[in-house]
Amino acid sequence: MNIESLVRTNIRALKPYHSARQDFLSGILLDANENSFGSTMSETGLSLNRYPDPSQHELRVALAGMNGVAVEHVFVGVGSDEVIDLLVRIFCEPRKDSIVLLEPTYGMYRVAASIQDVEVRSCLLTDKFQIDMDAVKNTLSKSTKLIFCCSPNNPTANLLKPDDILAMCDLGPLVIVDEAYIDFAPSSSMAKQVLTHPQLVVMRTLSKAWGLAGIRLGYCIADPVIQSYMMKVKAPYNINALTSRTAVQALRKKDELRRSIDAIVCERERLSQALASLPCITQVFPSDANFILVRCTDAGALYASLVKKEIIVRNRSTEPLLKNCLRITVGTREENEQLLLAIKEYGA
Repeated sequence: MNIESLVRTNIRALKPYHSARQDFLSGILLDANENSFGSTMSETGLSLNRYPDPSQHELRVALAGMNGVAVEHVFVGVGSDEVIDLLVRIFCEPRKDSIVLLEPTYGMYRVAASIQDVEVRSCLLTDKFQIDMDAVKNTLSKSTKLIFCCSPNNPTANLLKPDDILAMCDLGPLVIVDEAYIDFAPSSSMAKQVLTHPQLVVMRTLSKAWGLAGIRLGYCIADPVIQSYMMKVKAPYNINALTSRTAVQALRKKDELRRSIDAIVCERERLSQALASLPCITQVFPSDANFILVRCTDAGALYASLVKKEIIVRNRSTEPLLKNCLRITVGTREENEQLLLAIKEYGA
């Protein structure tokens, strides 16, 4: 497949902004109108008066090593949302092209497309929340440039079958699989599949298992052609120096990561069993993520009852296939005990 043919014509012709730090990161820097006298804030080891490395080379090298790919395959963004936004902007012509969503799924895919005035074509998952290949084929049109899916899926919490995801790569559009929750799942990332499937893009994040939602750092593993266009279109200094350093430091803490994941998975299983015993919970869906989807007798009433007790979950009842469903993040043991008590009191 020729990836270039999927890129918007004006993006192929785009001459990107050339920032000062693309040329020099050290020396007597008098080229970018920075404050040469320093910053009002000090941070050990960082010159906050200077613009950061626009290529984020050190961070990308670390992420490449962790995922078993070359650095040319890695793009870093301000959360996965920037990755999603850039992919739509690079490949989809407004009022002409379309994307396909495998729903129910993460809402930002639709928002990013709608902002760019790109048609969204919805394809439902099966009642087991798996990919329906015939339905996908029937949903595609000649205008479809991107297929978005999430595995483990948000909000249903289950892994999609990797073979189905790879089979979609033969249909023509790029296939973007969002692996925000993959660290909590029993199977490994599909990142290395990018090496043999150039139309596959795998999104990852440091917001979930790494516990770094506050620094806003997401990334994707993609064919170097796709990565090069993302580098071309992104804002010159999209990742700030504080975020970059925090991310690099965090990636060295693999033992802490493992302990956190193990604790969450253990608590997830305990919470799932406890929820299944409650009369107002009619179904607890299997989870490969750090959250649990449950079906209730009355999701709206239960949600409102929990809010009154300042326990906040997400009501997903308006989404396809999810009537009377709540999505519950796995909290600490103490938080989960308060949740269970509140649900018992609601059902009493």
